[in-house]
Amino acid sequence: MSKMFSRIAMTNSIVLLLFSLTFLEHGLLFQRVSSLGINYGQVGDNLPPPDKVLQLLSSLHINKTRIYDTNPRVLTSFANSNIELFVTVENEMLPSLVDPQQALQWVNTRIKPYFPATKIGGIAVGNELYTDDDSSLIGYLVPAMMSIHGALVQTGLDKYIQVSTPNSLSVLQESYPPSAGCFRPEVAGVMTQLLGFLRNTKSPFWINAYPYFAYKDSPTKIPLDYVLFNPNPGMVDPYTKYHYDNMLYAQVDAVIFAMARLGFKDIEVGVSETGWPSKGDGDEVGATVANAAVYNKNLLRRQLQNEGTPLRPNLSFDVYLFALFNEDLKPGPTSERNYGLYQPDETMAYNVGYKEGKATIDVLDMRLFVGHSHAN
Repeated sequence: MSKMFSRIAMTNSIVLLLFSLTFLEHGLLFQRVSSLGINYGQVGDNLPPPDKVLQLLSSLHINKTRIYDTNPRVLTSFANSNIELFVTVENEMLPSLVDPQQALQWVNTRIKPYFPATKIGGIAVGNELYTDDDSSLIGYLVPAMMSIHGALVQTGLDKYIQVSTPNSLSVLQESYPPSAGCFRPEVAGVMTQLLGFLRNTKSPFWINAYPYFAYKDSPTKIPLDYVLFNPNPGMVDPYTKYHYDNMLYAQVDAVIFAMARLGFKDIEVGVSETGWPSKGDGDEVGATVANAAVYNKNLLRRQLQNEGTPLRPNLSFDVYLFALFNEDLKPGPTSERNYGLYQPDETMAYNVGYKEGKATIDVLDMRLFVGHSHAN
């Protein structure tokens, strides 16, 4: 009997969350053109110089890229281009940037000299802080974000540059089904502070979401087509009855439900990293050229269709593909060095646009889809 009442209570709770989220999606949020960006990592000793990278990105008609620092060479090279940069404050810098004066100095030296010639649209304060091995930095995150935002206000840049932080999907205690999405108890308190900041500054919640990891850990339980966006029966959330035909959208909706459980129903979600490795170690199931090509091709197709998730069908969301290059100095398993669409010599790591010698996608002039190889 107690289990039955527990299920009824769970169902009623989700119905209330769903009603409020649906109202917001139809009433307050509006359709906008989604944007595809790409992560430009630089953990390699053989990567092309930033000016060459700019030429490559421009040839692909990609207008947003994320870097993991504020590299002056990149910021200078991207000046007067059409590409918007999402820059990063390194994790170890957070304690000093809690001080408003230090944050102002950081903005005055790392951002202001390059803006507006270089289009800087966002600052990521740290990366995956809530699940980093060094938990001592967690308490500095929101205060540092507040100080940096305050510095942007002082310099008149807050109208142009958002402040947020990318989170690992492992901040969730539950992500399946999506309507059960909730944050881990140990981060719920600090997550409330973060979400309050994001709401007040109208900034998105960024998530690093990799369906590949879920498949690698349970290849006999999770259908490959479901994680690759291929045609498949999908799954139906038993509480909301929403149908999901791919895991990425289910993960995004799980984050939306988790925020709603903390009382935050009106914050946009963006995917700051997602991708698939083209090579891996023997125990890294699914890390193949074929799967990487299919995942990225299908994801790009979905972005061109300007889709939302089942929970927010009328609100498209930004996605940053990981990554532009294979980076040979990244630590960890082989897969970590093989997420790139391109090799360091600017040849394609694999082709995401050809099938039997013919382009599979003829929408827009995006050479990434039609097998463009950018030579030096």
